[in-house]
Amino acid sequence: EVQLVESGGGLVQPGGSLRLSCASSGFDFISTHMKWIRQAPGKELEYVSSINSGGLTTYYADAVKGRFTISRDDAENTLYLQMNSLITEDTAVYYCGIGLVGTAGPRGQGTQVTVSS
Repeated sequence: EVQLVESGGGLVQPGGSLRLSCASSGFDFISTHMKWIRQAPGKELEYVSSINSGGLTTYYADAVKGRFTISRDDAENTLYLQMNSLITEDTAVYYCGIGLVGTAGPRGQGTQVTVSS
């Protein structure tokens, strides 16, 4: 059974940083492309970032490019998202998911990120 468990969310002031983690199990993590997606209040799911299996190639939505960094630790079956220079528009529930593009596919229960002064 695929399990994805996100953590690391919280309340942060504009300009602050957070690091999200996603512990994965039940599938071959090393061979799987992974991604982060988010859903802001009242909005649809939005693609944030993805990383290919092996971690050599990363992709970012324009809204987060230059501020967020996706990474993975294949030894720990864990996906990360380092978020810097956070803005209020980054407020959302963040999910990790399987795949390289889009918002479809298996995902975890999410972790809330709130950017507010």
